[in-house]
Amino acid sequence: MYTLQGVTKQYKRGKSTVHALAGVDLTVEDGGRLVIQGPTGGGKSTLLQMLGGLDRPTAGSVELDGMDLAKLSEAKLTKVRAQNIGFVFQSFNLIPTLTAQENVETALVPLGVKASERRRRAADALDSVGLGERLGHVPSEMSGGQQQRVAIARALVKQPKVLLADEPTGNLDESMRDEIMEVLETLWKEHGLTFIMVTHDSALARRAPRLATIRKGKVTITENAAA
Repeated sequence: MYTLQGVTKQYKRGKSTVHALAGVDLTVEDGGRLVIQGPTGGGKSTLLQMLGGLDRPTAGSVELDGMDLAKLSEAKLTKVRAQNIGFVFQSFNLIPTLTAQENVETALVPLGVKASERRRRAADALDSVGLGERLGHVPSEMSGGQQQRVAIARALVKQPKVLLADEPTGNLDESMRDEIMEVLETLWKEHGLTFIMVTHDSALARRAPRLATIRKGKVTITENAAA
């Protein structure tokens, strides 16, 4: 479970101070699903970075299963990210010279998984997102939707507790957007993941049971009973 209390993040921009997050309190239960939405510059990606341990707050606590990510050493924080948190980004972030299978395997290298086991798990992960016949293809040989499926498989191959997605459909057309969301929603349910996603897309936001709207660093939670 995530528990955020009084999370503040300030940046210096020239002589002025930017208040990216202004005292955020938030709880996300294990297996929960939350969408974060708001205007550009409102603090969406900053909040996701806090949840993923990619940045530290200026003040406040970011607890995941009782561990305050804000206070962990860099080595312990790296281990938590490697073992427990999967990331999916708008730009896919695939290595262009590696095949789909090799790209997925990269997530297992820091965990010390043996090569034969890496290959097997990567193949299974790609099969789970509908790319079982594309193991040997490099990113330039795949569509944007297929590349995002590879990125999703890479995030999930290490069997994390948490999946964080930052505008995962931002580079896709509407039909491919819906396909990718169906993949993510199916995997969330099948694996019991805690799934938190940032999006500008109101149609996607309406599909989630909880919506965190962030404006000027402050968060408002809305429950969506119809989702």
